[in-house]
Amino acid sequence: MKDYQIRTDLALEATEEMKRADAEHMHGIAIEEYRCLEEVRVTKVMIKTRNAAKSMGKPVGTYITVEAPSLQEDDEEYHASIAKELARELKDVLPDIHKEKSVLVVGLGNRDVTADALGPSTVDNLNITRHILREYGKQAYSGRQMHSISSLIPGVMAKTGMETLEIVKGVIKETKPDIVIVIDALAARSTKRLSRTVQISDAGIQPGSGVGNHRDALCKDSLGIPVIAIGVPMVVDAQTIVVDALEEMTSAEDVHARTICYRARENSQLHNMYVTTKNIDEITKRLSETLAEAINIALSI
Repeated sequence: MKDYQIRTDLALEATEEMKRADAEHMHGIAIEEYRCLEEVRVTKVMIKTRNAAKSMGKPVGTYITVEAPSLQEDDEEYHASIAKELARELKDVLPDIHKEKSVLVVGLGNRDVTADALGPSTVDNLNITRHILREYGKQAYSGRQMHSISSLIPGVMAKTGMETLEIVKGVIKETKPDIVIVIDALAARSTKRLSRTVQISDAGIQPGSGVGNHRDALCKDSLGIPVIAIGVPMVVDAQTIVVDALEEMTSAEDVHARTICYRARENSQLHNMYVTTKNIDEITKRLSETLAEAINIALSI
């Protein structure tokens, strides 16, 4: 039977799966864990070698995962605390951010599909400064240091007929930013992490990878400047949910039950279905505001 490949954009989940499968493949991967708030766990996965990257299915780089169990809740104080923590983690991966920089923030996704609208919605809430600095200079901000922040919502290929990489490269050629920050909705392996986890990475991102719609990667190699990716898992593969439920209900010694699990893994109809939460519109709005606040804090000098 075919091996069942988990579908996840989270480096943390790929690491967990690798540990379960074969701990020997963990060479070249370093993991740090700590808690920043009472119930918020931060895990830093550092993929250091090409062999480790191949085993993980992720590019070489640092992946910071912030797990906040109450992130779906409508609690302004809680979200403000998470935004501050995300800003601290973001500053750690932004190169030389204490100096004035030109930053392009790219919101990936389809605004017409709620579970995929996180990127555009986050950009809507950003403090954009580039046009003001170009028109009035620093005097518009009392002469203090300011990053030049611009934004872009490239849309999806079905609407534009262009690869996201083509659009972003064209904007970079004209505006010449120092750093690109990319925001996108991700896919998770576990329903427990759905809309409750934020991943920050300095390895860039491949749009659509979580749902099997691979597009050209946005990374330092393709764009020529550092690319920081921020993502939140907004969907889960339906096949994963079914398999997990079956495995929980059945015994490992039950041959018939194992056969059912294998058939679920190979079900092509389930393989093309994705599940999200019923109040995804509210969650997307809430999370986009939190991510935007985190970026605004991180880009303040």
